[in-house]
Amino acid sequence: MQAQIIVITDSSASLPSAPPEPIVVVPLRVLAGGAVADDQAGGLPEAIARELRGGERLSTARPAPEQFAAAYAAAAAGGAPEIVSVHLSGELSGTLGSARLAAATAPVPVHVVDSRSVGAGLGIVAVAAARAAAAGQPGRSVAEAAIRRSARIGSFFALDSQEQLRAGGRLGAAQLDAVGDGPRAGPGRGPGGGGGMMRSRPVLHLQDGRIVVLERVRTQSAAADRLTELAAGFAAGHPCQVVVQHLDSPAAAADLARQLAGALPAAGPISVLAAGTAILAHTGPGLLGVVVAPLE
Repeated sequence: MQAQIIVITDSSASLPSAPPEPIVVVPLRVLAGGAVADDQAGGLPEAIARELRGGERLSTARPAPEQFAAAYAAAAAGGAPEIVSVHLSGELSGTLGSARLAAATAPVPVHVVDSRSVGAGLGIVAVAAARAAAAGQPGRSVAEAAIRRSARIGSFFALDSQEQLRAGGRLGAAQLDAVGDGPRAGPGRGPGGGGGMMRSRPVLHLQDGRIVVLERVRTQSAAADRLTELAAGFAAGHPCQVVVQHLDSPAAAADLARQLAGALPAAGPISVLAAGTAILAHTGPGLLGVVVAPLE
């Protein structure tokens, strides 16, 4: 029996509870104050949580090339003839660069893929690669399957606040300030209105691997309505995979899933996933999002 290709991703991916084998996850680093830890499932490490309680800001750092080198060496030692390494957008992190550096000296061929996504979008791409690997496809074909999947993903999300994105440098102040209030934001919230943008919820889109601000709304229900409209427009009535993603908002995520089920009748069962610490670091709590992936 031919040895199977291994798929490696990073901890910014939101994966289903029972992802297909083989997927190996390399953790990003999470930082707060003087504390540094691996980003692992199961919540914040206590050292990080303690710094956050003291008022420090949560941030992330890419895995070192040595972490990828160790993962590639372990896969090769386990008999993998090739590796497909699928990671969050190169526009958002240096993780892809670390993977490429390690791939150059790996003991077996490594195909590094930029998913142009993060979170549930990255998870969908990694799962597509794992399924191609499980079907016995060669490394190049597995990588191409991931690339095809990544090119057809719509990822939309709303935040309770834009401050984490601004502080983390993923969005410039000019881009945030340039977006006027959306149709549901109500009067007096625009750049010249009272109250200011700090109290509004930005609605965003991952476009070509970059975060783009679409508009701002006032309430979580308005955000859910807009996310539903965006998802339905992207799906355009075609069969698709839909994943709702959230941070500390399980009830709102369940409500959004029900709303999406009515608006996207051609979609399969809608999954709900909690985002991990790496995403929390850059969005803050209250994230509500939807990822749409048309079926091939």
